[in-house]
Order: sequence, then structure tokens, then C-alpha cells
Amino acid sequence: MINPDDPYEVQIAKQAKIIEVLIKRAERGHEVGDTAYALFQSAITLQAEVWEKTKDLEKALDTLGRASNELEIAYQAQERIQRNLADAMVAMEGGFALFCEDRLQVCNSQFRELLPDVEDIIKPGLAFDDYLTAVNASRYLARDEGGGAGSGYGRRQVATAQGPSGQRFSSFVMALRNDRWFQISYRQTSSDNMAVLQTEITDLVRENRREKNRLIDQQAHLLQAAFDHMSLGVCTFSSAGELLVRNERFGALLGIPLPLLKKGTRFQRIIEHVERHEILDRRSRRAELTGWFKALLHGETIQQRFRRRDGMSLDIRVHSLPDDGFILSIMDVTAETEAAELLERRVQERTAELTEANRMLQIHAAEQAQIEGALRQAKEAAEAAHTSKTRFLAAASHDLLQPINAAKLYLSMLSETVEQSDAKEVVGRLNRSFNSIETLLQALLDISRLDSSGAEFNVTSFSLGVMLQGLAEDLAPLAAEKGIRLTILPTMRWVTSDQRYLMRCVQNLVVNAIQYTERGRVLVGCRLAGNKLRIEVWDTGMGICEEDQVRVFKEFTRGGGGKGTGMGLGLSIVERACRHLDHPVKLVSRPGHGSMFSIEVPLAPVGNFDSRENTVAEIMPDGGLDLIVMVVENDADELHAMTRKLENWGASVLAAASTAEAVSLMQEIGTPPDILLADYQLDDADTGVDTIQTLRAMAGEEIPAVIISANRQRELMQLSRELSFSVLNKPVQLVRLRALIDWQTRGRAA
Repeated sequence: MINPDDPYEVQIAKQAKIIEVLIKRAERGHEVGDTAYALFQSAITLQAEVWEKTKDLEKALDTLGRASNELEIAYQAQERIQRNLADAMVAMEGGFALFCEDRLQVCNSQFRELLPDVEDIIKPGLAFDDYLTAVNASRYLARDEGGGAGSGYGRRQVATAQGPSGQRFSSFVMALRNDRWFQISYRQTSSDNMAVLQTEITDLVRENRREKNRLIDQQAHLLQAAFDHMSLGVCTFSSAGELLVRNERFGALLGIPLPLLKKGTRFQRIIEHVERHEILDRRSRRAELTGWFKALLHGETIQQRFRRRDGMSLDIRVHSLPDDGFILSIMDVTAETEAAELLERRVQERTAELTEANRMLQIHAAEQAQIEGALRQAKEAAEAAHTSKTRFLAAASHDLLQPINAAKLYLSMLSETVEQSDAKEVVGRLNRSFNSIETLLQALLDISRLDSSGAEFNVTSFSLGVMLQGLAEDLAPLAAEKGIRLTILPTMRWVTSDQRYLMRCVQNLVVNAIQYTERGRVLVGCRLAGNKLRIEVWDTGMGICEEDQVRVFKEFTRGGGGKGTGMGLGLSIVERACRHLDHPVKLVSRPGHGSMFSIEVPLAPVGNFDSRENTVAEIMPDGGLDLIVMVVENDADELHAMTRKLENWGASVLAAASTAEAVSLMQEIGTPPDILLADYQLDDADTGVDTIQTLRAMAGEEIPAVIISANRQRELMQLSRELSFSVLNKPVQLVRLRALIDWQTRGRAA
């Protein structure tokens, strides 16, 4: 019933009411009770309740006493704080005031007496904004030229800012008329009150002013010292044309006496003095000297060059100043003028020399043009001869290889029919002779292609191991014939190069190693070299001396004192092809110990093996060739030789000299052939590719086809991939031809 948080006076009043109610209840109990026992029981109950209430009342009175003591102590502490605050405010050098809820609560005498005309309104309850308005309107404030409060520093209002706890603070400087200065600062306290301080800063302002004047005087002294020591004569004039500042150099350059250079001397007098005493040469003086004022009024910069009578050259410049005055500067440019005149004379002399030299150069240029014309004609003639040679070799390759191919076919048939040993030996020698002719012709054609500007390469990624395996099978008989052990180490690496040229280069290196090795072995292997693979060919031959290690790469050059069976073209082809393919070639050799040739080729990621490229085994298949083979060849001898050879293998041959004859033969037999062998270059712009496309279109199916040609251009290889036919180079190796026919027709036979 009694809230312990209520004030003690409220608690005592509530207890008194409760006691009064209990007493009245007890009295009513006596009136109502019937028996003495009931009265006695009510009295006992009432007495117990009275004792409890009495105890509560005693506790409340005790608590009230303690609270009264604490309140008295607080009152005393407040009085002491107020006295201390008053003493502190009196002892403060500046004015202090405290505003509560933007109303003045307390201030000291210094705050009140600062401005006499504002003193009467500074009383408790004054609004803070009214105080600021009254201060700004005080007649004791110094006024600037615009009529606003302030002088010197003026009344500089500082923007209200936020303190670290969110309180506002601001300040401004106030100048009084008797050259006294005060800083008015006000700050919001944590209890949202406003404390205002008036701090006199007169001594600080006056000291700053004295220091400023001292610095200005010092800077003016230094500036004047530097001004006087300038090599440039300088003089400034006011908007009225009166002299303001000048240095000694100005008077020295114009020869003007010091009395005429006093402050306030008019510019016109100085000009008149210069003209009257003819200080400047008449020929170089400008009549418009007095008209400079008009030009300066338009903001123009004037620059004139004069010469004194003693020969000194002066450069005079006049610049306008922001206050409509102007500054005149004079520079001694005698040395520059003399240097310019000397330079001009030298330029004239040099120009004359250059003119003569130019005339001589024109004569030489005309002669050079005649020489260049002759050289150009010679170059064009050489290029035409080279182009003619290239065209001739390209055209002759077909015509030269045709009879060789036919002869080899006839020799192959002859070797199968001849039984006498003497005749077989003759046939063997003929075969070797034709092989030598073929090798020499292929080397000459390769060199011609590599020397031509349009050399073509078919750079692809392929398995090097497959290529080396084919070389091992091709060259094993040659090594066995000489009793040399040929070892080609297998590899699983893939490389990026032109497969045909790279195989030809490695083949030439291995053949050379076998030819120049009398006993021992030839080793071919691969070694990693960073991101490249180095193909190395080692031999135990005679070696190459150091002076011959560069010469052996030239055509028709053989090592070992000219020994060997070749024509000296193999290493020349290697050097040309690898140079075009950017494959470095290295040679390490010691005479009497052997040699090592190497070719570096870029490595390539391992890819899928293309069975179409290397499925032809280098072993002559057994059994007859039970097929219908159509041969298209425009050379009658080669057509006859190829027909006889295929018939000896058991094939039924349809011989044609053109696409039209092939079409006629297929229409005649009423069925497409099992395989088509066609020369690429036929008569009258006809080609073997045309034959393949025509016969396939007539048959409605993809007839297996092989192009036999000496043409090794990239376009033909691209067509072979697009149209799915094989390419076999002339002269034809019969083993490869037979294996290729079996591989091409294997699917049809099945």
C-alpha cells in the first residue's frame, strides 16, 4: 500500500491515514461486539496491527531524518559551489556567461561591462540571440569602410561546427574603437547549456601587427636589395605616369641623372630628357615613344629595341599593371645582338656553302639515279632469270620425272623377267643409276624451291617417332650394305614442322653419316632442350676439321677431301630448309672421332594419330591384285609401263590419257573401278583431280583414288585432305604404290 520510492513526507502521510482508519475500525468493533470475548479478541488484533504500524512509522521517521540530513548537506555543497563559481568568475581575466535553454543564467562583471551601451540589458533571462544582436549593433565596435562591425581583423564569424561529442561551438573576433580586440567564443556543454567567453587578445593582435610590419619592412629591404642588383633595369609608374619604384640599373642604362629619378617624376619628363640629350641613336629611336600610353590603356605589351650612341643595344619592354600603372624594363642585349649578327653572317656563309653543296648533291643524285636505274634493271633481269629458272625447274620437274618413272617401271618388270646373272647385274646397275639421277634431280628441285621467294611449307604437328621409324626402314639396307650398325632410338614426342622437309633433312644427315663412316655405328636420338626437341645424328666416321665445318653446308661441297658418293647437296638442302623453318642446325665434330649434327624443332602437344598418313607398310604384299584399276596418264610410255606393272600384279587395268577417256571407259564397262591412279598434270588444263571428281560424281560413290605427280605444292596437299585421296610422288616407289593400293581398297574388298 505504501510505495517505498515515494518521498518520505508522502509515505508518512499514508501511514497516518492507515492508523487513523484502523483506530476507527477498532472503535466500531467495540460497538458491534456482542460478548466480552469478541471485544478482547478485537483488542488483541488491533494492538498487534498498531505495533506493526508503529514500527513502520518509526522506520519512516528515521529514513526521513537521514534524507533531511543529506538534503541539508547537498544544500550546503550547492552554496559552496555557487560561492566558488562566483569567486572563479570574479577572478577570471575575461568575461564569462552561462546560458541555460538559450537564456542568461549567470555572468561576471567583465562580461557585463565590456560594452557600456549593452550593459543595461545583460540580466538573467536575456536570450542568447538578443545578446549577439546587441553586441553587433554596439557603437563601441570599430567599423570598417563598408559600415560593418570590425576593424583590422573585423568581426570574423566562424562557421558553427560539431565537436567530438556532437556539441556545437563557434567564435568570432570583435574589434573595439579604442584598438582593443576580443575573441568571443561560445560552446554548448554536455547538459545543453551555452558557455560564453570574452577573451581580450589586444596584445596578441598588436604583436602580430608589429611582426607583420617588421616582416614587410624586411621583405621590402630584401626586395629592394635584389631589385638594385638585377642586371635588368626596372622602373614602375602609376596610372598618372608618376615614378614609383626603380633600381639603379635603370638610370645607368639610360644615362638619366639621379635627381630626375626621384619618386613622383613623370614619365614624360624622362622621355623628354632622353630625346633632348640624344641618348638613343636617331636611327633607332621610335617617334611613338610618347604614344605608349594609348597602347597600355588597351592592355597591350610594348617591346622595342634601341641602340645607344655608344653602340650598346637595349631591349625595352612595357607591361601594364592591374592598377592601370605600368612597369618598364630595360635589358642590355648588346652581346645577344652581336651574336645574332655574327650568327646571321655565318648563316649566310653557311647557306652559300649549302647551296653549292646542294648543287653538287643534285649532280651526284642524278648520277646516283642513273646508277640505281642500271642496278634496278640488272636486279630485274636477275629476278626475271631467277623466276624463269624457277618456272623452268617447276615445269621441267614433271617432264624430267616422267621418263625416269617410266624407266624405273620398265626396269622393275625387267628385273622380274631376266634370269641370267649378267643381265640381272646390268639391270641392278641401271636401277642404281636411275636412283642416283632421281636423287640428284630431287636435290636440285628442292634447292630451287628453297631459293625461290615463294617457298611453301606445310607446317603441322605430327609424331616424330613414326617419321623416324619410316627412316629406319628406308635406310637400313644402305647401312647393312656398308656394314654399319644403324640405331634409331624410338620417341613418343610430337613436334611442329613441315613433315616432308624435316624427314628429308634428317634423311640427308643419316645418309651422309653412313657414307662417311667406314666402320662403327650411326646413332639417331632425341634430346629435350627446354620447349624444343633436338634431333641428333651421331657417327663414328672421319670427322670434319674446324675450317670445313662452315663450308660443308654449301652446295656441291663434300667433306673428307672430296670422298663420298653424293654430289654435295644434302647438307645444303638441310641448311636452306631449316633456315626457312627456323630450326637451328648445329655441328660438333673432331677429325678422326666422328661428328654430331643436330636440328632443334618446337615441341607440340601429343595428338591423335592419323592412320591415313602412316598406314602404308614398307613391305611388298604377297598375292595377286584382283582389282579393276583405272590409270589416267597423258605420257604414253609411262601409261604403258604402269599398265604392264599392274597387270603383272594381277590387276585388270583400264588405261586412259584424259578425263574424257576415263569417263568413256567407265561408261563402257558399266561399273566404277576399284581404285583410280591418276597423274595430276594432264593435257589441255586437264588434271587428275578433275578425273577423280568426275568419276565419283558419275558413280555416286567415293572411289578410292591416288594422285601420282611431281607436284608438291601445298594446294595439292590441301585438296587431298578435302577430297579424301592420297598423293604419291614421282618417281614412284613400287613398294609404296602396292601397299597404298592394298590399303585404299581393303574396305571395298571386305
